Amino acid sequence: MKSHSASLTILCLALVAAPALAQVLYDDGPINGTTNAWVINFGFVVSDTITLAHPATVGGFDLGVWEYKGDQVLSVGWSITSGAYGGTIYGQGTASVTDTFISVNQFGYDIDKLSATISGPSLDAGTYWLNLENGVTKQGNPLFWDENSGVGCKGDDGMGGGCPSQACSGTCIGGEAGIPPESFDITSSGTTPEPSSVMLFGSGILGVIGVLRRKLL
Repeated sequence: MKSHSASLTILCLALVAAPALAQVLYDDGPINGTTNAWVINFGFVVSDTITLAHPATVGGFDLGVWEYKGDQVLSVGWSITSGAYGGTIYGQGTASVTDTFISVNQFGYDIDKLSATISGPSLDAGTYWLNLENGVTKQGNPLFWDENSGVGCKGDDGMGGGCPSQACSGTCIGGEAGIPPESFDITSSGTTPEPSSVMLFGSGILGVIGVLRRKLL
């Protein structure tokens, strides 16, 4: 009996200690890779809105990019603000990225997915702007953020909340029409189980231990 209880205790502790998994806070749709893309280095900035239904802490992002064939992205400058390129700055920095090759498009560009983990801001529910710039590639080439026009956007709740994003390249001031949205998602820094879930899990484990005790006695 002691060995069985000890095994269950170790299992419980392992589950409780397991790291929290990040969740998608806003999803503007999958990578397109065939229509158009917008420069996010050499002084150019592209900005897309993100809409959150609930308060959350931003922990990373993924996006689709076009690269010169054989090149590799090393880092991207980012900021989250109250307006396109400006207003209140909630967080900013330079993110090292994981660059994953997907395909070569009809124009000869490599289509890749970039993933970054950042120490992002804690945000209330609302709409904000994700600004990307200063992309650095291994070969020093231009880097382009993939345009998907918001097709397949799932928003902040998997049901299209905040879709599609608004997007700008250039000044985006004074009534400028903007550009179609880009392919990206925003992820959290991790999720913590609610107290009710922890209590339910604990009571379930205690019930299992009770059943084992009755069987072994």
